[in-house]
Amino acid sequence: MFQPPQEKQSQRDPFFDNAKYLAIVLVAVGHAWEPVMEGSRATRALYMLVYAFHMPAFVIISGYFSRSFAGRPEQLRRLVGGVLVPYLAFEVAYTLYRRWAEDAPQQAFSLTDPFYLTWFLLALFVWRLSAPLWRALRYPLPVAVTVAALASLTPRIAADLDLQRVLQFLPFFVLGLSLREEHFRMVRARAVRLAAVPVAVAAVVGAYAVAPHVRMGWFYRNTSAQELEYAWWAGPLATVVLGAVALVLTAAFLAWVPSRRTWFTVLGAGSICGYLLHGFAVKALQYWNLVDAYAVLATPAGRVGLTVAAAVAVTLMCTPPVRRALRWVTEPRLEWAFRRGAPGGAGASGAPGGASGAAAEAGPSAETGAGAGDGAAEGRAVPVGAVSRS
Repeated sequence: MFQPPQEKQSQRDPFFDNAKYLAIVLVAVGHAWEPVMEGSRATRALYMLVYAFHMPAFVIISGYFSRSFAGRPEQLRRLVGGVLVPYLAFEVAYTLYRRWAEDAPQQAFSLTDPFYLTWFLLALFVWRLSAPLWRALRYPLPVAVTVAALASLTPRIAADLDLQRVLQFLPFFVLGLSLREEHFRMVRARAVRLAAVPVAVAAVVGAYAVAPHVRMGWFYRNTSAQELEYAWWAGPLATVVLGAVALVLTAAFLAWVPSRRTWFTVLGAGSICGYLLHGFAVKALQYWNLVDAYAVLATPAGRVGLTVAAAVAVTLMCTPPVRRALRWVTEPRLEWAFRRGAPGGAGASGAPGGASGAAAEAGPSAETGAGAGDGAAEGRAVPVGAVSRS
C-alpha cells in the first residue's frame, strides 16, 4: 500500500497528530455514553462537557489547515478524493448497515441528507470551498458569527447538507482560517497549561451543576432556538455564550496535548478511519437494543466498561494496518476521473492519514484529521455531534 515519502512524513507536526488522536477518543467515548447516560447525572455532565468543545476544536483545526485553499485544480482533486468520496462511500455504507441491522429496507439513500456522523465530511466540503471568500472579507469572523446567530433563530432550515450545523459551526472554521502557528504555540505556554487545570475543574463542576437543566440540542447545533422551545433571542445568545465556552475549553484541551512524539502520535494519522468506523459499533447498541438487553451496561460499572471499550476500539481503528486497508476509500487515487495533465495528485494526500497533502496545503505543520489535514481530507476526523439521519 502507498506510504507517504519519508521526507514528507518528517514534516508532520506531532502536536496535531496527538490532538487528533485524543479528540477522536473523546468522540468515540461520547458516542458510547449517549445510550447509557439516562439516569446518571455524572455521565450526562461529562457528555455535555465533551460536546461543549470537541467539535469546535475539530472545526478550528480544519480551518487552520484550509488557509491556503484557493480552489486550484490540484486542491479540488484532493478535496474530492479526501472528503467527498469518503462521504459518499460511508453514506451508502451506513444506510446499508441500518437496512441490514434493523431489517429496514425502506431506509432511503440520500446524497444530501447526511446519515449520522457523515455530516462532518459534507460540512467540511462546503466550508473548504468557501475558504477563499472568508479570506477575502475584511471582517470575516464577525460576519461568520452573525450568520451563525441568524441560523440559530431560523427554524426549519432544510435538512439538505445539514445546513443548520454547517452555519452554526461556521465561526469556528473561519476562526481557524485566521490562526497562525504562533497562536498554537501560545496555548502550549506554561502559564496557559497551568491555567487549564482550574479551568477543567471548573468546567466539570459547572457541567455537573447544569446537566439536568440544559438541553443537549444547544451543543449539537442542528436546530433553532424555537425548535428547542426557547424564545428566538436565545439562539444568538447561545451562539455567543457557547462559542466562548468552546474556545476556552478548546484552549485548555490543546494546552495539555503533547508537542513531542508519543506512542499514539502515529494513530493521529489514522483518525479518519477511527471516526468513520466507530459509528458502526455505536449504532449496534441502538439497532440491537443492547442496553435494554444487558441492563448491566447502564450501571456505573457498565458505563466504565463501555468507556474503556470505546477508547480501545477507536484506538485499534486508527492503527496503520486499518488505515492502509481503507486507503482506497479514504485516500483514493483518482487519476482516472480527471483529465491528463491537470496538476496535482488525487489521493495520496487525501485523508487525515496522509502527510503529503498536508505538506502541500499547510506547510510543515502537516494535516489533522479532525478536519484539517492533507490537502484532501484536510479536516476530517472526527468528529461529531448529534445524529442527522439515524
